[in-house]
Amino acid sequence: MNSFFQSTKKYFFLFLKIGAIILASLISLISLIFIYFARDLPRPEKFTEKETPQASKIYDRTGKVLLYTIYGEEKRTIVPLSQISPYLQKAVIEAEDANFYQHHGIELRAIIRSLWLNIQKGEPFYGGSTISQQLIRSAFLSQDKTFKRKIREIILAILLERKYSKEQILEWYLNQIPFGHNNYGAEAASQFYFGKSAKDLSLNESAFLAALIQAPSYFSPYGEHKDELLKRKDFILEKLERKKIFESSLIQKAKNVEPKILELKTPIKAPHFTLYVKELLEKEFGTDFLREKGLKIYTTLDWDLQQTAELLVAQQSKINENYGAFNLALTAINPKNGEVLALVGSKDWFGEPYPKNCLPGKNCLFDPKTNIAISLPGRQPGSAFKPFVYAAAFEKGFNDFTVVVDEPTNFGIWGGKPYTPKNYDGRFRGPVTLRQSLAQSLNVPSVKVLAYLAGLEESIKKAREMGITTLNKPPSYYGLSLVLGGGEVRLLDMTLAYGVFANEGKKLMPIFILKIEDSQGNILKENNFVATRRILSTKTCRLISDILSDNQARVPVFGQNSALNITEFQAPVKTGTTNDFKDGWTIGYTSELVVGVWAGNNDGTPIFKEPGLTVAAPLWRNFILEAAKKYPPKPFLKP
Repeated sequence: MNSFFQSTKKYFFLFLKIGAIILASLISLISLIFIYFARDLPRPEKFTEKETPQASKIYDRTGKVLLYTIYGEEKRTIVPLSQISPYLQKAVIEAEDANFYQHHGIELRAIIRSLWLNIQKGEPFYGGSTISQQLIRSAFLSQDKTFKRKIREIILAILLERKYSKEQILEWYLNQIPFGHNNYGAEAASQFYFGKSAKDLSLNESAFLAALIQAPSYFSPYGEHKDELLKRKDFILEKLERKKIFESSLIQKAKNVEPKILELKTPIKAPHFTLYVKELLEKEFGTDFLREKGLKIYTTLDWDLQQTAELLVAQQSKINENYGAFNLALTAINPKNGEVLALVGSKDWFGEPYPKNCLPGKNCLFDPKTNIAISLPGRQPGSAFKPFVYAAAFEKGFNDFTVVVDEPTNFGIWGGKPYTPKNYDGRFRGPVTLRQSLAQSLNVPSVKVLAYLAGLEESIKKAREMGITTLNKPPSYYGLSLVLGGGEVRLLDMTLAYGVFANEGKKLMPIFILKIEDSQGNILKENNFVATRRILSTKTCRLISDILSDNQARVPVFGQNSALNITEFQAPVKTGTTNDFKDGWTIGYTSELVVGVWAGNNDGTPIFKEPGLTVAAPLWRNFILEAAKKYPPKPFLKP
């Protein structure tokens, strides 16, 4: 028995010794890792000793016209924590680091969770960073998502928390972080968005600024993702409410209310085009890289053409208000390579919404910041969709002499009732050729072309191949009304798709950027894309172009001297009007330029029963005549 206890005691001390050695080794390993990654690290208190960032600049295609400067300067006013609203302090902590006062620089659970999510995703996407880590990263380290950078960030965050109080760290953080549009720190952001000091921010305004921190450029209230920003603001308020940080009545008053921000005063040219380019750049390079590395971005924009577009849009929009259409958009693309030469996403990006106090997307006839050319969901194109269906029929061997009968027709039950479409003028013309049917935009014959000649599935497939990106539902969802514009599309996509006709069947991709250089003039990226994939036969494209430029064929409906009749050169063109008169379109092209125009109201309010010929075609005509002076057209070859 005594020997048993002696043996047990021996093994116990042996295991204890081994455990101590393993623990000491582990501590030594961690210490070595700590020393290795901590070498040459900056002192956390030296927040003024970081490299001065260089602005990135977006130019037109010549490089002579500056469209926009990305983070050209860091607008920052340092204020003590006592001069920052407690609402903002609490909202930021809840949004970015809810356990800020409990941890010592890092949150192990958050790091493990983000590591697991990154392993599942297969790339370093989720960060799991505390406020201290964000501060360190923003002040000293790069945004590279590497293991080495993360270890250095963790070490510095721990050292920072050992040396300074939570209040000091929070003060530095709130004076350091970006809030978008070159504004760094709470005071600069408060002055920029609300015209007041950070100490005077309301709870609603504070939650709004806190929501920006996660992705200040993406969530910009002046961009396309404002709705997402407001949802995040309300989400932060809900978190504050659950934890009873502020009175429920105060939070309820702030929820679902959009704070009033000041008008954006940042100098910018061609704003809808330029901000879309900026968004593309941020997706590829990241916001911080653009802000710090002094890139030069040469876009595809023709500044002369853009100025012409903006002027003509402004002129036509005044006329269109008489018809109850309060917004206009235009895109112009080179059909040979897909370069976007001009883009006006609304009649006036700097204008006031109309009615003045409307809610975007609900009762705004005109919302200046929405980019109609690219925004989703799209708009129904009306008869502007018909050429895609006719092209699908021509690809099957039918031609412009093929005859269909224009007569009252019941195409069966669709949407719970018989589908019996009528022509725009209510008349029926008997036997008509496909040339007459397309040129005169006859509805009943066009539905027959879709149903009996082209086929619904084949027409949708062809439209997608040509560049329409929004027809993602089953064919049965659209039904036979597809040929009359029953599916939602984007103006940019429609313009590109018509470019396939102009380019004799070859696929186009939208190109916004020609070249990107770093601060030393080295080329980081150059776009030499030329359309090569054939979507339609040359014969079909020449036939479509011939029909759409045949003024005599369209005379019976459109008249001899409509806005579509260009006598100076050949310009195939098609209008579109939705059945409820919510949208008016005109899309046409020359050998050198494709131009798409949309007219209507942002919230879908119908215009005064005026077709695309009235509200969109005059702008298309005036623009393409002016553009032809710089881009002289060549005649299309006969089919």
